[in-house]
Amino acid sequence: MKTAWYDFRHALCMGLLVPMLLMPTLLRLFGTPGEMPEFSAPEAGFDGSASVTLVGGETQSLDEYLTCVLLGEMPGDFPEEALKAQAVAARTYTRKAMTTGRKHEGALCTDSFCCQAYRTPEEYLRQGGTRENLDRVRGAVSATDGLVLTYEGDYIEATFFSCSGGRTEDAAEVWGVDYPYLRATDSPGEEWARYYRDSALYSRQELEESLGITLSGAASGWIGPLERTQGGGVKTLVLGDRAFSGTELREKLNLRSTAFTVEPEGTGLRFETQGYGHRVGLSQYGANAMAREGAAFPEILAHYYPGTQLESEPIGKNVEK
Repeated sequence: MKTAWYDFRHALCMGLLVPMLLMPTLLRLFGTPGEMPEFSAPEAGFDGSASVTLVGGETQSLDEYLTCVLLGEMPGDFPEEALKAQAVAARTYTRKAMTTGRKHEGALCTDSFCCQAYRTPEEYLRQGGTRENLDRVRGAVSATDGLVLTYEGDYIEATFFSCSGGRTEDAAEVWGVDYPYLRATDSPGEEWARYYRDSALYSRQELEESLGITLSGAASGWIGPLERTQGGGVKTLVLGDRAFSGTELREKLNLRSTAFTVEPEGTGLRFETQGYGHRVGLSQYGANAMAREGAAFPEILAHYYPGTQLESEPIGKNVEK
């Protein structure tokens, strides 16, 4: 999930086209971004006892699976409240995939392009992670045991990504599907993220081959009208004699995000991007920044998923498949 989610293909994979049914029970985030809700303790033992089936047939406890997801998705040295926010988002995503049965027939894969990033504790330690941070990740999963996010009784589409470049994006602008809780919102404090800014230069030949267009004359004449979204991404951009959506350009040119500028440089075009990922939902580096400023995980979740409810499993509604 963290590395590259592109266009409609990933909308299907994330389940963005299949909102499911389940009913609210305990906790409420009242919809005002940044408002701190109150919530009851989760129902002990319920969540960790659930099983997750991986593609290929391996079965793990949900807690074990979520630990592997967090190790793959978020740096283990992030503040505890950021790790907890990620744990709730990952649990919500996982529970929805399991209950709908529409993702690998209820199983989950370990491909970050499709489901969620995944790294075992053994891999994490072998690749330089510390036991202290491993314990912190396990603690975040345990501390949020059973907590999920819902909207009007359904598990939400708990999308997340690396960093937004300062502002997240509306789901409708990326996948063409509108969700009231996946709206563009400010995400300050991400500046130290590795890919907060990035740059890529493309020659005429590379642009023609990647985009299927013909360019002539000076590079300054290749760039046409540009329209932006509420989240600061490119909605449409004309290159040569053809209009492209921002998501299409991101995929075809392998850009970090749709939040980019483009300028002629020599005989090519330079694309300057801000952010990394689809920019919809929880910004992981934004969560890090909020936690460092003292925000607790419910406040972080309320900011990035406004109007959702933080609830303790089981949420009580029958699931339709």
